[in-house]
Amino acid sequence: MDNDLLKKVRKIEIKTKALSHQIFAGEYHSAFKGRGMVFSEVREYQYGDDVRSMDWNVTARLRSPYIKVFEEERELTVVLLIDVSGSRYFGTTDKLKKDLMAEIAAVLSFSASINNDKVGALFFSSKVEKFIPPKKGRSHLLRIIRELVEFQPEDNGTDIGEALHFLTNAIKKRCTAFLLSDMMDTDANNHPRYEDALKIAVNKHDISVINIYDPKEREIPNVGMIRIRDAETGRQAWVDTSNAAVRNGFAKWNRDIYDDTIHLLRRYKIDTVSICTDQDYVKELISFFKNRA
Repeated sequence: MDNDLLKKVRKIEIKTKALSHQIFAGEYHSAFKGRGMVFSEVREYQYGDDVRSMDWNVTARLRSPYIKVFEEERELTVVLLIDVSGSRYFGTTDKLKKDLMAEIAAVLSFSASINNDKVGALFFSSKVEKFIPPKKGRSHLLRIIRELVEFQPEDNGTDIGEALHFLTNAIKKRCTAFLLSDMMDTDANNHPRYEDALKIAVNKHDISVINIYDPKEREIPNVGMIRIRDAETGRQAWVDTSNAAVRNGFAKWNRDIYDDTIHLLRRYKIDTVSICTDQDYVKELISFFKNRA
């Protein structure tokens, strides 16, 4: 690892690890619970115990009432689905979308680690670019952070459905998955393309969506004639931003895609939070965790 990359990884580790310890660990624990209750032991019945927990076999054998004691199965498997398409390099504030995505993913990783959860990562563009299977340990987390900082995909496009299909097939037991993306993956009618894959994945896993966007993606400023380039297709065009109809049309197009996306996620009861590159993501994430708890 070269010195510049090492410094970037270390900087993200120090900042996000501190946030995870001081702020997020408790909220994360409350918001993302284990898979359920597992049997721990039997003990003699005490007044006030729930009779539905009675262990009738032990009770009959010992001729005294005994109940089963259960504990929460706390350990989770967490998988981060990271959008590494070309649009992540867009940014008009002090952060690119990829920078914000990396910090949030690191915070989630350390929060999971503090709770003794396994963490994995899946990097996707128009295909699954890289999969890091869930594991524990500091060196493993640093590997994920390093990839968040330096990973270079082969493709520039976006296929959320492909990432969800891979998740469904690769992770056999139920996991907690965070999809970090700008969610710009639509068909010719500007509707989300990934509904079928989402429908299958959400029945198997606990999926949350963290929608990352830049303010200028929602509203073009009036700066006259500008040349724009689609980072995923490479197509270029001149746009007259001084024309109010052009600005309004762009804003409506973006708003319609966002509304369709939120409607789809709500239909499948998927928790989501939208975070802008000029926002305080700490505040947004804490609110997101509290709403889930």
